[in-house]
Amino acid sequence: MLRTIFYLSALVAGLAASGALAAPSLEGAQKTVRPAQHGALLLAQDGNIDIYYDARGNRVLVDADTGKVIAIQPPQTRLDRRALRRQLRMQELGRAPVEDDDRYYLDDPDDMARFRRRQLDENGRYIPPPVDDYDSNSGNSVEAYPPAPNDEGYATTYPEAPRSDTIKREPLNEASIEPHPGQGDVLQVNPETQASLPPDTGGKATVDPSLSLGVRQDVAELQVLLDRAGASPGVIDGRFGSNVDKALAAYNQITGSNLKSTDSAAIKAALAQSGGDAFASYTITPEDVAGPYVASIPEDYSQKAKLDRMGYTSVTEALAERFHMDEGYLKSINKGLDFNRPGTIVKVANFGQLVSTPVARIVADKDKKEVFAYDAGGKLVAAYPATIGSADTPSPTGIHTVSRIALDPNYTYNPSINFKQGQNDKILTIPPGPNGPVGSVWIALDKPTYGIHGTPDPSKIGKTESHGCVRLTNWDARELAKLVSPGVTVEFVGGSSVDDFAQQ
Repeated sequence: MLRTIFYLSALVAGLAASGALAAPSLEGAQKTVRPAQHGALLLAQDGNIDIYYDARGNRVLVDADTGKVIAIQPPQTRLDRRALRRQLRMQELGRAPVEDDDRYYLDDPDDMARFRRRQLDENGRYIPPPVDDYDSNSGNSVEAYPPAPNDEGYATTYPEAPRSDTIKREPLNEASIEPHPGQGDVLQVNPETQASLPPDTGGKATVDPSLSLGVRQDVAELQVLLDRAGASPGVIDGRFGSNVDKALAAYNQITGSNLKSTDSAAIKAALAQSGGDAFASYTITPEDVAGPYVASIPEDYSQKAKLDRMGYTSVTEALAERFHMDEGYLKSINKGLDFNRPGTIVKVANFGQLVSTPVARIVADKDKKEVFAYDAGGKLVAAYPATIGSADTPSPTGIHTVSRIALDPNYTYNPSINFKQGQNDKILTIPPGPNGPVGSVWIALDKPTYGIHGTPDPSKIGKTESHGCVRLTNWDARELAKLVSPGVTVEFVGGSSVDDFAQQ
């Protein structure tokens, strides 16, 4: 019995000693880590991750404890999450090849459950994936994030420095689409020159909406057609408005047609019959670049009087007026082109020939804000949008006559006769030029201080008020000046008159 007890005690002591020796070796041994599959996403610190999105829409995974970037996921890799999850499940089950990337979406509960299952599986435990509850009508396969913004495309070209060559300076005369000697070539748009022009979009707007909201190429083509017939729309700017409506009515009266602004086929046919495409290419000349130009036009009349000339301020302003266009619209359809470089080919309005039929009678309609010009037989030959007087300084009434015509006139400011500008209480003589108070034309009437003249702001014609006179765009006033002669009658109709104002 004692021998049996002794043997049992020795066996227990041996087993205890064996356990004591085995314990340190287990504590000091490294934990066996199952290597990740090729392309799998290794998450440090037990998956404690921060998620960010950069400016391009990429998803950036960052280890929250170490700050190390773990992965960057482009937007195009996340187009169909459900398909990606199914593929990863197949990989986990060993039924599909492992891709180069293994991604987990931390804001998706299914993805996080799959990630936990993967961790458990790597530690020797396995939990079967849930049943796929795919719904074909769920609409889950849409692009998760919009495309990254394009931060490229900044302009890197700059105008060349002015040349030292001496260039003879000449005034920029009124031009039609036919080139004058010394002026740039104006070409009809054709396959050879089309490459130098903005692409034809089939009548749709070609202007950057951020720059020119509401601008349409088909409207600009209509404006060119109206201008060709003598029914001026004012500035050609690609915008519908009252000036276009009035010009269209005048066009139908002049041509005897019934054109509608919505009939694009008829408009294109009329353009083809009246001179071809609505736009043409123009090559900028050294004379265009030379000017002369002024730095800016002051608002105060006393400062204007100190200038040598009320000239144009830029090549774009000069060309816009020459081709009957709004300056902003001219720039927008020639975006990125250098107007200050001779030889640059730009797109301009092909407004055709000026009206040449002599005018025997003029009607200034104050209500319509329009001037009508008739020949000796009473036929309407031209119509122009106009600014005619104001409530404070109304225009005359009744019938008057043209007394004289002055091209490129100066302007005499007399506050005791007309109006007072600012704090100027003395008589001033403002030099001539297209940016002067009366523009580049003065058609004087037999009523002192009243006349038909141009304007430095063609885009405002028909939309603002005047100091009693009839104000047209410079090009319309110049055309009318070539059609009239002293003695032509000017009848004012509608609205209030200076005589009514004097009786109040």
